[in-house]
Amino acid sequence: MPSPFPGMDPWLEDPNVFPDLHDTLIVYLREALNATLPPGYFAATTTIVWVDDTQRSQPDVSLMARSHPVRPSRPDRNGGVAILENPTRLQLLGTRPAIEAETVEEKYLEIRSADGERIVTAIEILSRSNKVAGGAGRRAYLDKQLEFCLGGVNMVEIDLLRSGTHTTAAPRPSLALLHSGPVHYHVCVTESGEVNRLFGAAFPLEHPLPEIEIPLEPGVPRVVIALQPLLDRAYDTGRYSIRTDYAQPPTPPLSPEEQAWADGILRERLPGGR
Repeated sequence: MPSPFPGMDPWLEDPNVFPDLHDTLIVYLREALNATLPPGYFAATTTIVWVDDTQRSQPDVSLMARSHPVRPSRPDRNGGVAILENPTRLQLLGTRPAIEAETVEEKYLEIRSADGERIVTAIEILSRSNKVAGGAGRRAYLDKQLEFCLGGVNMVEIDLLRSGTHTTAAPRPSLALLHSGPVHYHVCVTESGEVNRLFGAAFPLEHPLPEIEIPLEPGVPRVVIALQPLLDRAYDTGRYSIRTDYAQPPTPPLSPEEQAWADGILRERLPGGR
């Protein structure tokens, strides 16, 4: 059974679900591309690796016996705190294990030419960590974004997350002009050349995910991929219908108007309603 929603299912943005959806869509998108790309090109998954310095372990301090006991410099008749004979001398209190940051790997797609396997186009589905302001994941993403731009690589960015800091190359004010209402999700395509050209598609909750034109090299026709069938397939194969609690509001929450719309969809399309 496909998702009850016509486009992106906001319940799939849950942090316990979206990472699995992200990786599944990458695999299905690679499959769709390799069935469509002209001779001489192929799509392959690759990873970006970065260090998440916000997920460090914080071990407890391990106390050890002092090498020299604490002795008061004189009898403390008032029951006060004992004073070290040499208060300026540091005393060993214990040891603390080294703090290790977590290494994170995230998948994205590259379209390469079979001749030398040169990167032609990079395709990213943004993760939650890519949109955390000041986070290592966003810094790593923006560094890669700049690297592709300077290297003459086309880039396709797919943002299926309502929360987080805007991260794609598409200027947010320009995206707002593409749709009269709220922009919940969007796609940005950067076509490299002497002058990089930006293309965008913005779509709200009630719209299906669009077809996107993926650029290759000059003189080579763009490849068109429909995103909605890939999302529908991922919903079924991931068994998200039994992993999703539609009785609870999604994370992040919807506005009251959006929640009312979603409740109507769920009452109409889910067995037994909501």
